[in-house]
Amino acid sequence: MKRILGIGSRIDHAEYGKGVVTNVDSTMYWVTFIDSGLETISINAEFEVIEASDDDLDTVSFYEVERTLRSLLKKWSDVSEIVPIADKFKGGTLVLQPADTGLANKELPIDTFFHKIVMLRDRLRVMEQKINSSKNLDNQEKIDLQQYITRCYGSLTTFNVLFKNNSQQFKGEGGKRS
Repeated sequence: MKRILGIGSRIDHAEYGKGVVTNVDSTMYWVTFIDSGLETISINAEFEVIEASDDDLDTVSFYEVERTLRSLLKKWSDVSEIVPIADKFKGGTLVLQPADTGLANKELPIDTFFHKIVMLRDRLRVMEQKINSSKNLDNQEKIDLQQYITRCYGSLTTFNVLFKNNSQQFKGEGGKRS
């Protein structure tokens, strides 16, 4: 088994040239190469070790710890993630025009409307987590309530056009929820 190099180790890679290991996880090195910049390479890749760092190495990187912590906080917290609105709608206005021409239009900033859509999505997620962790509901009741939530997500897919990132959009019964 190949020895895992510590951060600060210097290597010479056939394709990328000389570089320094700047991060490590259990499968990859992040190496900043002189000629090609930052690249990730497999721990099992072929390269020459110029100088190995003797740092004590935990094979879990700060990035992995941060990503895991962020995921846990997102899953079990009422704090909303920052969800950007699609660039074309930034600063725009939503106009509700009644069929009766004698009545006034209602205008509101689209950013305000979008924020309310995101809050609704986040509250549905919290309700979903509470259902899943409930000790008072049996499995069939949990499944039934999950199906209602999935249908709610499906009803909200109309608003996906407002989301900048596809990964943050609503998904109904036809796909995996975000």
